[in-house]
Amino acid sequence: MAKLTRKRKEALAKYDKSQQYPISEAVKIVKDVTYTKFDASVDLNIRLGVDPRKANQMVRGTVALPHGTGKTVRVLVLCTPEKEEEAKAAGADHVGLDDYIQKIKGGWTDIDVVITMPSVMAKVGALGRILGPRGLMPNPKSGTVTMDIGKAVLDVKAGKIDFKVDKFGIVHASVAKVNFDDQKIIENARELIHTIVKLKPAAAKGTYIKSIYMSSTMSPGVQIEPKSVTLN
Repeated sequence: MAKLTRKRKEALAKYDKSQQYPISEAVKIVKDVTYTKFDASVDLNIRLGVDPRKANQMVRGTVALPHGTGKTVRVLVLCTPEKEEEAKAAGADHVGLDDYIQKIKGGWTDIDVVITMPSVMAKVGALGRILGPRGLMPNPKSGTVTMDIGKAVLDVKAGKIDFKVDKFGIVHASVAKVNFDDQKIIENARELIHTIVKLKPAAAKGTYIKSIYMSSTMSPGVQIEPKSVTLN
């Protein structure tokens, strides 16, 4: 553990934690201070000036990242038999209905996204206790409850992600991998932030984007100058 602490100290010594950096510099710092041996994700933590306890200040949505997330997304489609071929053709990893519902009830959640159709939501709703806490519950707002199963699978595989403000007013999202080209990380980050800006609730008063931190899976956070991302 001491080794990790030393690495973290070395990482923190490479930049000023209290300073805001333009996004182009922040990306370089995050890459420089990432000390994992595996290909780490690049994460954004965006603090918003909203009160998520109030329904009219909830911020949630989906965004298609122009360069994908770099992750292999494991997709389960819960559908009726006539939709199975469409799901498989689009690249779904698992396709079925009752057998997978039983599997999930037995504790299986080895998936990243669940896509389903409106007609089977009554059956899928019974999995809420298991899927909900893991962020896997399909939702019409995020495009994961739809009749257009094939498109939903293709979108998710191409880098469409869901985001939702947590109870502290923060949106957490992985937008890239550390091995991405700097410009691709910047473009993915901008796409997410611009989408969040467009979703600003009318009831939110004062500063909307309070702070933006970028980090990798194991690196300390680097604060981004909001104007370097929110302005085109």
